[in-house]
Order: sequence, then structure tokens, then C-alpha cells
Amino acid sequence: MTSPDGPGTDDAGLLAPGWAGSPAAAATGDRAYLRALLDAEAALTRAQAALGLVPAAAGPAVTEAADPARFDLRALALRARSGGNPVIPLVAELTRAVGDPYGPCVHRGATSQDILDTATMLVAARTLDLLLGDLDRVQRALARLAAEHRDSVLPGRTLTQHAVPTSFGLKAAGWRSLVLDARDRVTAVRDSLPAQLGGAAGTLAALASYGAPDPLALVAAYAREVGLREPALPWHTLRTPVADLAGCLALTAGALGKMAVDVLTLSRTEIAEVAEGSGGGSSAMPHKANPVRSTLIAAAARRAPQLAATLYGSLAAEDERPPGAWHAEWEPLRDLLRLAGGAAHEAAELAEGLRARPGAMRAHLDLTRGLIVSEHLAAVLEPLLGRARAKELLSELARRAHEEDRTLARLLADVPELRDSGLDLDALTDPARRTGCAGELTDRALERR
Repeated sequence: MTSPDGPGTDDAGLLAPGWAGSPAAAATGDRAYLRALLDAEAALTRAQAALGLVPAAAGPAVTEAADPARFDLRALALRARSGGNPVIPLVAELTRAVGDPYGPCVHRGATSQDILDTATMLVAARTLDLLLGDLDRVQRALARLAAEHRDSVLPGRTLTQHAVPTSFGLKAAGWRSLVLDARDRVTAVRDSLPAQLGGAAGTLAALASYGAPDPLALVAAYAREVGLREPALPWHTLRTPVADLAGCLALTAGALGKMAVDVLTLSRTEIAEVAEGSGGGSSAMPHKANPVRSTLIAAAARRAPQLAATLYGSLAAEDERPPGAWHAEWEPLRDLLRLAGGAAHEAAELAEGLRARPGAMRAHLDLTRGLIVSEHLAAVLEPLLGRARAKELLSELARRAHEEDRTLARLLADVPELRDSGLDLDALTDPARRTGCAGELTDRALERR
């Protein structure tokens, strides 16, 4: 069987259209993980060679042998069952591939978790780089949308009902603000991802046993070689890096999910205030253009919190190396990387192609016959009528507006107390004039870079 990760793997994402074929899919697949594991092993040998702990030629020899094409993924996966992780069979195969005289230089002083944790951080770093690129596309597209529709007025909805007028520009600026929050958190986590090197129980004792006069210098050299941060301590059971990834990825999925669920609501047939640039088809109904991108993003947002919860649960890791807690992280973390990365890629396409329909927005402002501005009217009428009378009057007129199919402005014109008030009732009940500071708030939001 062939998949995007190469022959002999089942990693195509048949039931995962939200990330299948995305940049995150390639960056997190089995072959990408194998690449990262081999990169971690080769970097360790190069770091030891740079410090004179192994022959200088060992670094290039291991690096050359660490070619993913030389390894059978399926065989490694099956052999991983006996030891509980894939590093054990991989080290044996890599040592065999390097051969004499440098095979014994492979994996010197390391434990399996050192390599798998480092590889995981490499996979995460490479995936987050792609995710950040897509988040930048999203925020730029939303900035354009917010500026273009700064003054496009639509009903603000609370608890599913029309509340007060707002602007589509402010809504899009709010989406962008969440995306920027996610970008900032992802960037901070990306820049902090550490290498892992501690040996069997996090004491670096084996490195000293193999002749390292300063094991801490080797940790620093290893981190430089692999391109990750130098850890202050081995973190075999100090899982802050994984918890940080859980948090920023779940936030990213949720931030993108907010935009998606709003688009899903606003693109309903009976609302149609926005539309995806290119909808998806139906297997049975030729007329449909389904909001597929928003649907896939919303699905990711719903799955992400539970995956993050598993990773947070693994913070309670026993002893100096845990049985089960570490192992429980691998699949949820990869799923989170895929979900957030896939959602960001879909969101970039969604934001760049999203079509706003100001005409529909304007038409919907009139659905309540002017009642959408009742909050403002209550404040205006209170000095003239008193608070109790103003509230009583507006409640009565709200009922009559529905029953008699008349606008609030016309009903107000018949109120004896208001006939000589000099109030411009048409202006007072115009929803487009009652958006508060929506424009200024949009401008403020767009100042953020």
C-alpha cells in the first residue's frame, strides 16, 4: 500500500480531510518523523565529533547513513512493539547501516527518550513554521476584509437573536485579533522548543562514562547541532515543552474555529451575509455549495481541546522516566499538530476567498422593523418620559410592531408625548447610525501588527 509518506505506511488521512494533503500532513507523517529521528541521531554524533569524543569522520558517516529511504517504516513500527518505542529498532538498523568502524558511535550516551523527544520537537518546529506562514495569510486577508467593510452594518446577534447593530469590519477585526493571539503564542512556543539529552535517568552520567569531560558542553553542542534550544535540565518528566505545545495548538484551533462557526452561521441560506469563495458539492443535491472549509475548521476546533487534555494529563509523569505518560503523548500531539496546521491552511483559503454581502446585511437590519435600536431609544426617551414610561412604551410598541407589521418610527410618530418633541424619528431608528464605536474599534484593532 502506498501513501504520501511512502510505501508500506497507512498515513494518507482518508478520514481526515481537514489535514490530508496540507503542509502539516507532510511535516508530521511517519516518514517525516523518521527523518526527525534520524536527524536527532546524526546530530548527536556530529556534536560528539565536534568535541573530539568520537572520530571526526563519524559525524559524516552517520549523517550519510541516516537516509530515511534506507529504512522500512512498517518493519520499524512492528519491531517497536517489543521495546515500546521506535528508537530501539531504529538504532539497531542505523548502527548496521553505518557499519564499521563508526557504527558504535551511534546513540552513544543517549536513551530512547532523548532521541524521540528531540525528534518530536523537530517535527513540531517544522510544522509550526508552516502553521505560522498560514496564520500570516489569514491575518492579512482578514485585515483587508475588515478595512473594506469597516462601515458595513449588520445585526449584532446575542443568544441567536438580533441585539444591536454592529459592523462586519469589527467582526472581521475580531477574528483577526484572535488569529494574532494564536500567532504570538505559537511563535513564543516555537522559539522555546528544546533538545533533549539526559541519558537513562536525566543525570548525563553515560556521557561522562563515554569520556565527555563536560557533559553539559555536549548538551549545548547537541542543541546547536540539531537547531533547538539548549534545555536548562533534562525534561524526561518535566513536560512543559509538550504542555506549551498543547496550549498554543488548542488555542490556534479554537481561534480559527471562532471565525469558522461565524461563517457557518452567516452563510446559512436564509441569512447569506457571507459566502465561502468556493463551496463544496453535495453527493445528492446539485444546487448546494456547502461551506466545507469552515466545516473542517470547526471540526478541528471541537477535537483539539480533548487532545490537549491528554497532553496536560501527561504532566503527572512518574519517577525519572515514566511508564505510559510519555507514551500517551505521541499520537495526541501529532494529531494536534495536524489539526491546527490543517485548520490554518484551510483558514487561509477561507479568509482569502470569503465574500461579504453588505446588501443582505442591510436588509436584515430591517427585520425587526427598527426594534434593533430600542436600547438607544430607551436612553433618548428617558429624559422626556421618565425611565418607567419609556420602558413601558417601547415594550408596547415592540409588540405592536410585530402584530401590525409597522415600523417603530411610524408607531413612535403616533405617540402623543412625542409629537412636539422635535425628535427626528427616522434618524433615531436608523440602524446604520447606531453602531457606536465599531469603526474606531476596527481601526484600533487594525493597528496591531
